[in-house]
Amino acid sequence: MSVLPSLRAEIAAATDRLMATAAHLDDADVTAPSGLPGWSRGHVLTHLARNADGLVNLLRWARTGIETPQYPDPAARAAEIEEGAARRAAEHRADLELSAARLATAIDELPQPAWSAMVRALRPPPHPAWYVLVRRVRELELHHVDLRAGYTPDDWPEAFVLRELHDCLACWPYGRSTVGAIVLEEPAREWRQLGEGPVVRGTARDVLAWLTGRSAGQRIRVVYEGQRAEGDRLPSPPPWLTMPAPANLPTAPPDTYPEESP
Repeated sequence: MSVLPSLRAEIAAATDRLMATAAHLDDADVTAPSGLPGWSRGHVLTHLARNADGLVNLLRWARTGIETPQYPDPAARAAEIEEGAARRAAEHRADLELSAARLATAIDELPQPAWSAMVRALRPPPHPAWYVLVRRVRELELHHVDLRAGYTPDDWPEAFVLRELHDCLACWPYGRSTVGAIVLEEPAREWRQLGEGPVVRGTARDVLAWLTGRSAGQRIRVVYEGQRAEGDRLPSPPPWLTMPAPANLPTAPPDTYPEESP
């Protein structure tokens, strides 16, 4: 048994939730601003569709051994998103549905040995093909929130929250950290010596939302070193460039990922 069936199920469920949200968006709604600077909801929806197609490319790479980039280059990726953003709501829904179906087929048809093949996103490091499924769940869950259409971090499934928090800490930007420690309250866990700055406290869900820029940290509490009282001067989250994959992932699909809760 491996983590693949559970990740497939997460992708299917997250896709269904996204499609349910998209079903309520009309033509005016998709032109409204999203939670991402400079992007409308149409940009976010187009990005999600093209992301599915890009991940199909990576699975083709894993299956054939022929290098097939996720996107030709960053400029081509940006141009595709810009071109598709202004479409009507029905076109967005059809594109999301068809691209999700193409990805589901690529996942179902990938031979077991190919899940261990190494592929690469636009930015390093390379990662085994099974991690493509983790990345797709990440895209669906984070960008669903970015639509600002009723889906919030409070709606994130627990499995996603714990896995993403694990990967955030695995990719922690030491040397650029804005906090010194993170203390989780639910579940209880802490990380120390993350860098200069205060201790931040909160639930796993609230901390992840803040770390990924999906909340302003309204429910995060701050403790400054040498002070007993909690303050309200929450710093900005650490400066993430991208988080395509942690380094040193197991090559073969593990039984569970992460192997330990954060």
